[in-house]
Amino acid sequence: MQAYLLEFVNFMLRWLHVIAAIAWIGESIYFVMLDNGLRKPKAAEDRDKGVFGEMWAVHGGGFYHNQKYATAPAKLPEDLHWSFWKSYTTWLSGFALFVLLYMTNPGFYLVNPNSSWEWAANLSGWQANVLALVFLLAGWVIYNEMCKRISPNMERDGVLSLAVAVLMIVVAYLSVQMFSGRAAFLLTGAVMATAMSANVFFWIIPGQRRMVNAMKAGEQPNPLDGKRGKQRSVHNTYFTLPVVLLMISNHYSFVYNHEYAWVLMSLFIFAGALIRQFFVLMHMGKIQPAYPAAGTALILVAFWLAMPGGQATTGGATLAEAEGPSFEEVHALIDQHCVACHSREPTQPGFSAPPAGIAYDSADQIRGQKERIQQVVGSKYMPLGNMTGMTDEEREVIAAWSE
Repeated sequence: MQAYLLEFVNFMLRWLHVIAAIAWIGESIYFVMLDNGLRKPKAAEDRDKGVFGEMWAVHGGGFYHNQKYATAPAKLPEDLHWSFWKSYTTWLSGFALFVLLYMTNPGFYLVNPNSSWEWAANLSGWQANVLALVFLLAGWVIYNEMCKRISPNMERDGVLSLAVAVLMIVVAYLSVQMFSGRAAFLLTGAVMATAMSANVFFWIIPGQRRMVNAMKAGEQPNPLDGKRGKQRSVHNTYFTLPVVLLMISNHYSFVYNHEYAWVLMSLFIFAGALIRQFFVLMHMGKIQPAYPAAGTALILVAFWLAMPGGQATTGGATLAEAEGPSFEEVHALIDQHCVACHSREPTQPGFSAPPAGIAYDSADQIRGQKERIQQVVGSKYMPLGNMTGMTDEEREVIAAWSE
């Protein structure tokens, strides 16, 4: 019953997280489109009252006329729309999921026993949890300090963008060394998502509140508040697509268990940013297909890099040519190392159903998942945290399974 309750809470939290993320990202993308699609107002009276730009649009059978003021309008309404709860809900629900799924079983999901860094491979569960929290906090602090020091007046944003790009490569590399593959991808995405939500909480909304208060007091708002909010919003825009990809990556072990997982992660991050740039420019009326072409090229490089190599060899002969193990040998290993979780009625505590719905209760079920089994066992993704102690020799037996 406890395992079922945990899975149901996970299910509902994930639903909330996805709903909030769709609402936040959708609204963010809409406002970027609106901001970039503004045109100089045609009516003299609009220009006279401080309208900086406008956009006419049609949607849902109606017409919309959006206007942006560069300075304080004559009067601000009391029901001014604010955009922040979607951001906070996305981050809070995502962090709750991380605690529920990863921090409650850090030995399985966080610790990287195959790390080339001995101290990381030997982390205890609580140490891995603390390291994950420090990793998230440090990511935000370093990013925030870079913004404040490199481009405090938003006059060197190009240099800042390059610095943030380098930072993300470093984050990707460190995450892969310190955490298990799936957690590394998730935590890199979480560093970016934390920066996005913290940008809203610490900079964008407070700056907007100061601007609104100044307008209501009949004072001139500080232009740096608007520029700084714009800077952080731009960063959030380019983080969006990479974060979405990293958050769904936990279904694809061929990526996060790869020898060069941090390189693949970096390629995907830059590909997402380039593709997002195409849409940003498109809303300005500039169609530049070189950006999605470059993003696609990076994805193809990632595809090539992650592609499985040739057949493994044993004593100079390919495993396909050598006499493979019997199915009975493979079946016995799967019973010993896999069935505790991958069964219609799992006996492993914490599981109320087989992960991903994959059960190995019969010979036909095992044979039907042959390639998947060889992939996840060969990459050492399974068993999770190697909690059943599968040896390298046993992995080689499964890799040599050919019947």
